[in-house]
Amino acid sequence: MARLLNGDVKGWIDRLAKPLDARISWRLLPLLTGLLFATGRRTVSSWLRAGGLSNDHQDYYYFLSSLGHKVKLLAALLAQIAVEVIVPKGRLLVAIDDTPSQRYGAKVEGAGIHHNPTPGPAGAPFLYGHNWVTLASVVRHPLWGAIGLPFLACMYVRRKDIAAHHLTLLRKVTFQTKLDMAAGLVRWAATWLHHVGALWVVVDGAYAKRPFLKEALATGAIVVSRLRKDAALFDVPVPIPAGKRGRGRPRMYGETKISLAKRAGQKRGWQTAPMVLYGKETTKRYKTFLATYRPVGGQIRVVLVDEEEGPWRAYFCTQVEATVVEILEAVADRAAIEQVFHDIKEVHGVGQAQVRNYWSNVAVYHVKLWWHTMIELWAWHRPAKVLVDRRSSPWDDEARRPSHADRRNALRRHCLMDEFHAATAIAPAPRKIKTLWRQLLGLVA
Repeated sequence: MARLLNGDVKGWIDRLAKPLDARISWRLLPLLTGLLFATGRRTVSSWLRAGGLSNDHQDYYYFLSSLGHKVKLLAALLAQIAVEVIVPKGRLLVAIDDTPSQRYGAKVEGAGIHHNPTPGPAGAPFLYGHNWVTLASVVRHPLWGAIGLPFLACMYVRRKDIAAHHLTLLRKVTFQTKLDMAAGLVRWAATWLHHVGALWVVVDGAYAKRPFLKEALATGAIVVSRLRKDAALFDVPVPIPAGKRGRGRPRMYGETKISLAKRAGQKRGWQTAPMVLYGKETTKRYKTFLATYRPVGGQIRVVLVDEEEGPWRAYFCTQVEATVVEILEAVADRAAIEQVFHDIKEVHGVGQAQVRNYWSNVAVYHVKLWWHTMIELWAWHRPAKVLVDRRSSPWDDEARRPSHADRRNALRRHCLMDEFHAATAIAPAPRKIKTLWRQLLGLVA
């Protein structure tokens, strides 16, 4: 079944397999092929059936466990591949956020009770499963807007769940907060992607706290995030001439406290600027000023945005020279990681693998992240007409960009068509067989 994959995708998977032990590295290609062509519920057993690997199923489960220990290195290789395909210019924007994946069963290692951000019709505020702090590079496609390319994640396990599952003893897992994990992901990105350009990190307001900000800024990264409306901000201290300085170091924080609510309530000082947010050209009304913020350890640029619908919002950037357009575009592009979470759950079936070992769960989550990224890279330079044909769906919007599911299905059709051409090169098939084959490919979903 692995021979279905060819061209760039097969070459990328071969590069990812090189750091693995030579005795088992060859298993990565057939396993990922089975995941691509699996249907129904995306359990590991469905991957093995789709890849024709059922007779060797036990070894592939062991392979997943060993793969979980190597995810950082393989993610670095995939990040290098992404840079080669897209060739980003200027800044490199990465987004970090966490998402839960629902699981079932009392013996799933690392699973616990987590907040449910999308409760659905049932309205359950919590769910049982895993929680993943995930890093994704956010790039802007010339036609389709911001797209997330996930590379690496950390499984957040509560301290009491680590003790309950004996993970420290069995799996050498120690407790880390989400802020610690996010800081580790920034260090990883700074190590492997420093040559691309200035590293910008956009996070949700829950991560805009001292433990994360201190570690992220130490790597040289620029952080953009939401700012609390009651944040303890101070003005910028007035510089003292060199000849009049007293003993001790100059002040880092001003003496006057800044109230964001009062600044937003003042009618003067508002400006407007055109920008591209969420794939559309728009004009935003804003205020911007410099302030000092203790969690950052110095100055920040604050941006207040007057929303047409709803209350005003506040954002900050740790680079005071950043423009308002750069800051607000980074905030808007953070939505790409939310789309990634939707796609890996709905399209690739995160949470459905039914493995219990801690490191197997880590491997399963990452191979689905990597498939998401490789599919986006494969489709990057291909026109929309190649990826999806909406003529059979007249009720659909032809101008709508291909979804991630459309791109995945296009890759599957491409692989199957190449396999058919390879078979007919030996003995040409009749025209009727070719017509039936094209009709069959049109049903691939």
